[in-house]
Amino acid sequence: MTNSSSTEHVGSASPIESPLVELRGVTCGYGDRVILENISLTVPRGKIVALMGTSGGGKTTVLRLIGRQLTPMSGQVLLGGQDLASLDGKALMSVRRRMGMLFQFGALFTDLTVFENVAFPLREHTKLPESIIRDLVLMKLNAVGLRGARDLLPSQISGGMSRRVALARAMALDPELMLYDEPFAGLDPISMGISARLIRELNDTMGLTSVIVSHDVDETFLIADHIVLLANGRIVAQGTPDEMRASADPLVQQFVQAAPDGPVRFHYPAMDAGQDFGVRG
Repeated sequence: MTNSSSTEHVGSASPIESPLVELRGVTCGYGDRVILENISLTVPRGKIVALMGTSGGGKTTVLRLIGRQLTPMSGQVLLGGQDLASLDGKALMSVRRRMGMLFQFGALFTDLTVFENVAFPLREHTKLPESIIRDLVLMKLNAVGLRGARDLLPSQISGGMSRRVALARAMALDPELMLYDEPFAGLDPISMGISARLIRELNDTMGLTSVIVSHDVDETFLIADHIVLLANGRIVAQGTPDEMRASADPLVQQFVQAAPDGPVRFHYPAMDAGQDFGVRG
């Protein structure tokens, strides 16, 4: 496990094969507010890298940089060695087709059936005949265990099932890279376990590379190859799940153990309680 400055990298890619995703000295924010400062990391091909840490630490901002919803103030975001900031509209859309995105609560179209939701990206971005689209949709639904739910509306299935439909839709175009924003949020333990297993199995069987933003320590540590802990806009620690669990770093231990106090304080800084409540000595 590495207690690192923000310039250290996640894992080590093969000396022959370059990483799929790379952030080089990225500083990024919203307006004048800096969220990430001088972040450098790599995401090796075929691996699952989890971004974890305190709220507001910049995890979702990293996903937005990879999808180029944001561009860095400085530094580079590379996909397959290509600088995303240099792409024009057509080239950017082509690159985004190589990505699949699972939004936090699925974001299904509520007035479309399960089948139509998964078929949507195929109809929007390909000229495949309907017979081929039908077969592809059923294959994707079968992979997430929901081929039998094809004719149901999102309102007729559970939250966990909706998340799996959204996963099938995200995989419809056979992406090279999968991005997950809080894939376990709001799920019961059974659905959470199913979702985690699916993410790992699909990553391995389809040869995907995955970046997961998650607060769920147990499920994420079970499936991730590398954990990156972000706090205050910097990478404060990184390593395998076992290395993170064994870390003596107080912030890592507070996060892993969900301790209420530590480097991240329960009480927001305030004046002395006696002064605030007017207690006189």
